[in-house]
Amino acid sequence: MNNKPITFILALLCCFSASGQQINSSVKEIVFNLTSPSLPDNARVFICGNIPQLANWDPSVVSMTFKGNHAWSKTIRTDIQNSLEYKYTLGSWQKEGASADGRPLSNFIIKVTGDTIIRDNVLFWLNGENKIITGQVTGNVKYHRHVKGSDIPDRDIVVWLPPDYDKNTRRRYPVLYMQDGQNIFDPATSAFGNDWQIDETCDSLIRAGIIEPLIVVGIYNTKNRMSEYTPGKDGSAYMKFVTDVVKPLIDQNYRTKRNRKFTFAGGSSAGGTITFMLAWNNPGIFSKAFCLSPAFKIQNIDVVKDVMEYSGKKKDITFYIDNGGKGLELQLQPGIDEMMKAMSEKGYLKNKDYFWVSAPEAEHNEPAWAKRMPKALKLLLGVEGK
Repeated sequence: MNNKPITFILALLCCFSASGQQINSSVKEIVFNLTSPSLPDNARVFICGNIPQLANWDPSVVSMTFKGNHAWSKTIRTDIQNSLEYKYTLGSWQKEGASADGRPLSNFIIKVTGDTIIRDNVLFWLNGENKIITGQVTGNVKYHRHVKGSDIPDRDIVVWLPPDYDKNTRRRYPVLYMQDGQNIFDPATSAFGNDWQIDETCDSLIRAGIIEPLIVVGIYNTKNRMSEYTPGKDGSAYMKFVTDVVKPLIDQNYRTKRNRKFTFAGGSSAGGTITFMLAWNNPGIFSKAFCLSPAFKIQNIDVVKDVMEYSGKKKDITFYIDNGGKGLELQLQPGIDEMMKAMSEKGYLKNKDYFWVSAPEAEHNEPAWAKRMPKALKLLLGVEGK
């Protein structure tokens, strides 16, 4: 997808009582009308988006009703106060609406201020077989399949090796552990067709001498992504998996610098949330963390209180934190502001202990994070003088 469907799930309050009576006057009725001349009348069309009424981006849950003459419709009710983002599919991300050149369409985005009737046209669809997204990985990657954790699902691990890894066999390397591993190197494995391009970015920065050579480890997510990437039982189990299973696996199989000084973490959205938690809770393991578009305090998630309630010695960790300015990014910003205020009150200095980057034109997706990652790497890992 050109714009990644928002992987962070906002838990909106229910607008109706068990009896079906309205209890929230802010509820709005939205009617989606889709016309697609290329589809047969018996096609099953689905709509998904960034609210529970649209299945939180599940492409195969909310079906639309056929209205005749290549038209489908769906009515929902919601109390959403911000931007609504959505897409149309035929039941999977391999069969979503596309442009004439075979690329997935960008998210449809509307500002909901009252009852709304929407009329959209989708002329082309991906067919599930000839999707125009091919794998392209720069450099040498290794895969570890079905790595087992405790109380969480098995998952794959992908490891990117720096350009001189096979030639300089006596050298050891720092390691960056990234969440959402299938999305960082290869568009063919990315959930939405766009990757972070971490391989190309690191390769270029290393060859230019801007950052030291390093190993990048991508830890795949699972169907439990949200619960594993936010505070709670699954989040704790995931952090233990990273520290007790993944890091030892990498240290045993690759020439790593194992000291905390050379061990980093990174992620975006909810992946940025768990990245912060990983470093904050394990300062003896991680020294630096990249938190792009993190969900620090929103709905039932509150990582800020962990910082505010901490009364021990100042932790020797450096954070990179950023956020965009459109769609979900706007909803995440207040929590980010609170986190930076909390860190300042605890003695963490801006531009020394943490860096803050604002990208007001950026949306909540892989291309936006890919664009910001070179600056992030240079800020936290840059060679002095470069």
